[in-house]
Amino acid sequence: MRNQDRKRGKSRGGNGVPQAFSNVGGAHLEAATDPTGNVFSRVNVRPRRVIVAVALTLLTIALAFDIAIRNDPISVDFHTYFAAAQVGLRDGWSNVYDQALVALQQKELAPEQRSQPFISPPTVALITAPLSALPYNAAYVVWAFVTFLVFALALAWAGVSRGWARWIAVAGALSPWWVMHAVNVGQVVPLVAAGTVIAWRLMRDRRDVLAGVALLAILLKPNTTSLVPIVLLVAMRWRVFASWLAGTAVVAIVVLATLGFDGLASYIAQLQQPMPYGGDKLTLHGALDVTGAAAAGLRLIIVGAVLAAAYRWRDSPGLLPLAMTGSLLISPYLHGADLCVLSAAAWMIWEERPMPSWRVPLAAGWLLASPFFYLRGLSPELRQWPWLELALLLAMVVAACRPLTARAAFWSRAPA
Repeated sequence: MRNQDRKRGKSRGGNGVPQAFSNVGGAHLEAATDPTGNVFSRVNVRPRRVIVAVALTLLTIALAFDIAIRNDPISVDFHTYFAAAQVGLRDGWSNVYDQALVALQQKELAPEQRSQPFISPPTVALITAPLSALPYNAAYVVWAFVTFLVFALALAWAGVSRGWARWIAVAGALSPWWVMHAVNVGQVVPLVAAGTVIAWRLMRDRRDVLAGVALLAILLKPNTTSLVPIVLLVAMRWRVFASWLAGTAVVAIVVLATLGFDGLASYIAQLQQPMPYGGDKLTLHGALDVTGAAAAGLRLIIVGAVLAAAYRWRDSPGLLPLAMTGSLLISPYLHGADLCVLSAAAWMIWEERPMPSWRVPLAAGWLLASPFFYLRGLSPELRQWPWLELALLLAMVVAACRPLTARAAFWSRAPA
């Protein structure tokens, strides 16, 4: 009997589904078996392929619109990064947060471009500095090309879905209006999103040390991913956290050696200043009009829910989209380009949850965020996106906290 059971087991996948179905991406989820193991529900692949082809076509069109239509102030954020790097190279890195010098440098670089204060972490000025060897316009083109390409290649490389589903996710994550908006203004956040995507795949492959190194990208814009290190710690992902912490210590030493204590003090003082106008539209204040104790209490509830779900998901790479969505919700300051992190989180969920109950809403969200709908006023406003983030976070928390019976575990937990 044991030999017969072994022979039967060889012909079946890990969930008791015949091996023929386990090789069809996600199709085995539709296969039903009776108690004796005989399949009585056939998988109809052709309609699914038609739906997938239509979805990929629509998302590709949305991405084409996103690339072709450019209504943004081109390079305005890169303009500030580049000016800060120029100040560091010419006047000393301790002066990189001297806003008068940064504003003067911005006027010298591009008189027609509006000036804005440099409030990004020192790491942004440091990685921009090598481009100072190029003329400003050429430097922007290189920066825009690299940031978009790194994000796109990270999505293409890290996917685990097969066939069309993989490329739907890539096109979908790149199609929202905020991705090309980030590229157009020269934002650094696509690099942050790319780093989290790469770390997600490395965590899935149990290459924890490299995953921690990839997560160093969050140091470029910590307000968009602030919960990621805390979630790793709560979930007891010791190697990933230790690798990230060691890399962060190295970066901190480099920053301290470059800027000195005076430069770091200037950065801390800058963070205590009022944020530029419009940075709260994507926050809880913008969406719910909550401030003070109410806002602090709501953030504590969100953090508590994220950490509780993270502990339940401690063996899953699903930790990252959970932490990223929570980070966006508790951030006190965000701009439209920062939703690239939401694109990355949604992409991770698509890859981990092949069920239609997850993928259909994600694809609908990507289409709704496309420039085709955005330019016609049919896409949600900035103040409405936190509501959708809350819905996504709630879905993940519920999935994480359901009783982990054998059936629930199969539907709610992805392999680590």
